Formats: sequence, C-alpha cells, structure tokens
Amino acid sequence: MPSHDTPTDSPRPTETPTAAPGTATPGVPPARLDEQQLLRELETIHRTRHDTLLHGSTDALATHNARMAELEGEYLRRHPRRWVASGRTRSGARARTG
Repeated sequence: MPSHDTPTDSPRPTETPTAAPGTATPGVPPARLDEQQLLRELETIHRTRHDTLLHGSTDALATHNARMAELEGEYLRRHPRRWVASGRTRSGARARTG
C-alpha cells in the first residue's frame, strides 16, 4: 500500500483555471448560485477535500481552500440562524465527555 507521500500515476493539471470576475477562485461566484447549486457545490468540495489535501499540489490546495471558504461563507450569509446541533457546541461537547 503506498504511503500518503508516494506520488500517484494520475496526471496533475499544469494550468490553473481562471477565476471568475468578483471571486478569487475558478467557478461561478457563490452569490450567483441558487440554493440547490450552492448545496451541490458544498457537497462536492467537502467530498474532494481529503484527496486534495493528501495529493493535490500547493496551488490546488490553495485554490480548494479559497473556494471552500467562499462557498461556506455564502452559505453562512444566507443562513445566519441555521439550526446547530447541541452536540456541536462547546457545552454539548463538554456534556459528552463528562
């Protein structure tokens, strides 16, 4: 089994896609996405996060970080009062650990 530092045989892109106007990353600016598109983009970026961290170039990771921050920021802007699970708060975590 290869280590995480072992290069893979898969090709790496050599060009960085161009960022859309008004955004620091490639893709549609998050504010222009409808709700379904935003959620789909968030699901995709979260699903690909681990592989990008382990095997992406420095530029790919930086682009991934920036795009994820843009998408998550837009979600939080739209849903400032979203439901938060009690187990995801500090007091909830302390209650779990005793």
